[in-house]
Amino acid sequence: MMDERDLVFHGAAIKRHAGAAAIAELIGLPEARVSAQLAAAVATGRAIEAKGAFALGPLTRVALEARYGLHFGGLREDAAFVSAYEAFERINRTLKQVITDWQTITIGGAKVANDHSDAAHDDAVIDRLGDVHEQVEPILAALAKGLPRLAIYSQKLLAALESAEDGDHEWVSDIRRESYHTMWFELHEDLLRIMGQVREE
Repeated sequence: MMDERDLVFHGAAIKRHAGAAAIAELIGLPEARVSAQLAAAVATGRAIEAKGAFALGPLTRVALEARYGLHFGGLREDAAFVSAYEAFERINRTLKQVITDWQTITIGGAKVANDHSDAAHDDAVIDRLGDVHEQVEPILAALAKGLPRLAIYSQKLLAALESAEDGDHEWVSDIRRESYHTMWFELHEDLLRIMGQVREE
């Protein structure tokens, strides 16, 4: 079981330059306790703070990653959790293609940046995003059964999808908000750390 300090460090590693409130929401701890842990980490040189956003120091990151095997050894040997993780990795490839098709469009045989002037194209991609979400929902439920704090991702992904379906297309992949792609990326990062895997470029 992860202790509170490492859980806060883990949240900071996932969120990358986020404030205490966002980290607290992700890891399921009260903001005051997260703020206290982060303040102590800054005071001891384990983290840096800029404009209310936090990042782990390099040595802290390495030390945290070295302890993941201890923290997550049980999940790495849990057949149901491993199966759910592997299912997530398979659907991750589909999600990547959906996001690529959202960000680019083919004109005259060449891929160019999508200026989102083709509403039919965008609507079709959002429909596919909805299909991906339907497929990933039971996988998310299985992951949260093994580690309950992961349930936050299911809530965030659904909220982002619903906002996109309601016409606010920034919720598909905008990195400045908790868009579908942003939250998926954070979930994937969380799972990679849990499982001791590295992201494929």
